[in-house]
Amino acid sequence: MEEMFITPIQLMSPISQIGQIGQTAQAGEKISGDKVKGQEGISAFKSIFENAINDVRTTDDIKVKEQYLLATGQTENPHSVQIAASNAQLAVDMLVTLRSKALESYNEIMRISS
Repeated sequence: MEEMFITPIQLMSPISQIGQIGQTAQAGEKISGDKVKGQEGISAFKSIFENAINDVRTTDDIKVKEQYLLATGQTENPHSVQIAASNAQLAVDMLVTLRSKALESYNEIMRISS
C-alpha cells in the first residue's frame, strides 16, 4: 500500500491554557486562577503572535515548494498544490483575525482608562 502524503492537522493549544503557562510568579506578582500577570502575560501574548507568524511563513514556504514541483512536473499529486494554498490562506486569515482582535482589545482598554 502507498504511503500517505497528507500530513495530519496539528492542534493549537487552546487559549484557556494560557493561564497555565509559567505557574511560578516573579517577585511581587501573583497568579490566581486563569489570570496571567506581568511578564508571564507578556510572554504568553508574544508567543501566540510568534507562533501565528511562523505558521504563515511555514505554510507559505510549503505552498511555494508545491507550486514549484507542479510547475516542473515533479509531483504525482497535483491537488497537493491546492491543499497547500488553502493551508497558507487559513494561516494568513488566522493571523489577520488575531491582529484585529488585539487592536480591538487595545482600543477598548484605551477607552476604558480615559
